[in-house]
Amino acid sequence: MSDVTTTAPRTSRAVRRAIEHMTVEQALLSRRSVRAFLPTPVPRDDIEHLLELAARSASNSNCQPWQVHVVTGSVKTRLTSELLAAHDCEDRVSTREYNYQPKPNEWAEPFRTRRRRFGESLYGNALGIAATDSAARLAHHRRNYDFFGAPVGIILTVSRNPLDGALVDAGLFLQALMLAARGAGLDTCPQASFIDFYPVLRRHLDIPDDQLIVCGLALGYADNEHRLSRHHTPREAVASFTTFYEDSP
Repeated sequence: MSDVTTTAPRTSRAVRRAIEHMTVEQALLSRRSVRAFLPTPVPRDDIEHLLELAARSASNSNCQPWQVHVVTGSVKTRLTSELLAAHDCEDRVSTREYNYQPKPNEWAEPFRTRRRRFGESLYGNALGIAATDSAARLAHHRRNYDFFGAPVGIILTVSRNPLDGALVDAGLFLQALMLAARGAGLDTCPQASFIDFYPVLRRHLDIPDDQLIVCGLALGYADNEHRLSRHHTPREAVASFTTFYEDSP
């Protein structure tokens, strides 16, 4: 007799209907990083179903090195309150458990230009914040630590051994989770900002020392009336990043 459970978690009728009607291509094309959410709750059964789908992700030798920490309700409120307090502390010191990205002046091209254009699009075009208004920009960045108002907050961790491979596996899992959510009519925003205050996360969540905090993820229903709903990011053409090796005609 097999010891593998094949029974899927129960899901809401709305989620089942959305999954049945959205294609993978539609999920990919409509996925975006949402930074304004409705407070509408997401049932636990639906969250479990999305995680079950994401767990189908490939991983090195099927090691599945990820762990997922889901916070909602008063637990999320307590966590985000301390995160916001840490962010607002005048003498705050941001530390990270791993080097997620270089400092702003250390980015190489073409990534420096792409990063600058993204900032201009988000802060200038979508939010109407001037480049010189550092206070308003900081206020928007602060919203990261409340998961942009999403009812569900997720913290993703992976095993430190072997770390490099586990980070690749984490990316695969995260993408699968975001696409599964989009297919169910939900939206997400992956958030590396949480690693700046990893001690707060470790105080509130049961994260073993041998697990590395990779990032956070906001999950919920997008507030399509918010001005940020008009923010969309472009993608480079296939020809700019692809080389084909094939027989000559």
